Amino acid sequence: MTVVILLGPPGAGKGTQAARIAQRLSIPAISTGDIFRANMAEGTEIGKQAKAYMDRGEFVPDSVTNTMVRARLAAPDTADGFLLDGYPRSVEQAHTLRDMLLDLGKQIDVVVEIQVDEDEVVARMLKRAQEQHRSDDTEPVMRRRLEVYRQQTEPVATYYVDQDLLEAVDGKGTIDEVTARINTVLDSVARR
Repeated sequence: MTVVILLGPPGAGKGTQAARIAQRLSIPAISTGDIFRANMAEGTEIGKQAKAYMDRGEFVPDSVTNTMVRARLAAPDTADGFLLDGYPRSVEQAHTLRDMLLDLGKQIDVVVEIQVDEDEVVARMLKRAQEQHRSDDTEPVMRRRLEVYRQQTEPVATYYVDQDLLEAVDGKGTIDEVTARINTVLDSVARR
């Protein structure tokens, strides 16, 4: 059984690393964004609820997010484990996840936090915004997203430190260098 949670600020490279970890461990990488998009595309009732919040520019409440995550984690492809990217975002969601995993007879093996300097993350996101022609991704917007991340998600990292599950990984350097650091962490967890 392999349950991996991936934490890190926007622009830290979580999506890229999630795909690499999932391939290495032969488990699905599950992001809340993908779950939202899938439910909206399928027109599920919960997807319609999420869309209504998103269309108003509001955060999707935990009641909707948790329901979607619970359903996704019960899918057959998660039987041998999964990687969560973007969930939990709050300590309340971490408690809900703990309960979900207990119901499924699973437990978290490791929480990997990719740590990157804020100025480097902003530079990465500005470059990505330019490459993808995303004019709404300005530096003030990005710095605000990082502030929201710190306020909401950093307490999640502390929550997992207290449970001796968090492994911090330096997110500086090339994609392959960060992957190598993550693989070292995964190898050490597998030997426990």
